[in-house]
Amino acid sequence: MKIKETPLKDCYIIEPTVFEDERGYFYEKFNEQKFEELTGLNGHFVQDNISKSSYGVLRGLHLQKGEHAQAKLVSCLEGKVFDVAVDLRKDSPTFGKWFGVELTPENKLQLYVPRGFGHGFSVLSETAIFSYKCDNFYDKESEGSVIWNDKDLNIDWKLPKDAIILSEKDQNLPTFAEMNF
Repeated sequence: MKIKETPLKDCYIIEPTVFEDERGYFYEKFNEQKFEELTGLNGHFVQDNISKSSYGVLRGLHLQKGEHAQAKLVSCLEGKVFDVAVDLRKDSPTFGKWFGVELTPENKLQLYVPRGFGHGFSVLSETAIFSYKCDNFYDKESEGSVIWNDKDLNIDWKLPKDAIILSEKDQNLPTFAEMNF
């Protein structure tokens, strides 16, 4: 497994070593010991989530705050997504910056999104199945969010605006400037 740094502090792309032959392929999706060795970060996950979405769906930007903050290891099991992490840690040198990467089953990339980051993705294929490993349990009272089209963040979601499909909840989120950090 290779760990690649992103422009955001503590946010990493994980690229597996893939073994292929005439039967197919095999790879180790995650190894906690190797991850901790290479990053110095805790890689212990306690909850796995899966979502299925259709083309144009945009989920985010979401996070868990306080004692229920979550780091996430995300990947796309089917289809294609543009995955985005936003550093919302006020004391971070990359506070207010975002990074995006295309995740597909073909490239087998994963994105490690640290605690204190906003996270979201847009679906670029007909459908997509998305996997989240979380290092803390979900707590509704600890939810935080930033509106997807925040003018200060200026995220390019790789979709035409008229194709974007949002949940009712994601249509009415605070801006980055309104966030209570």
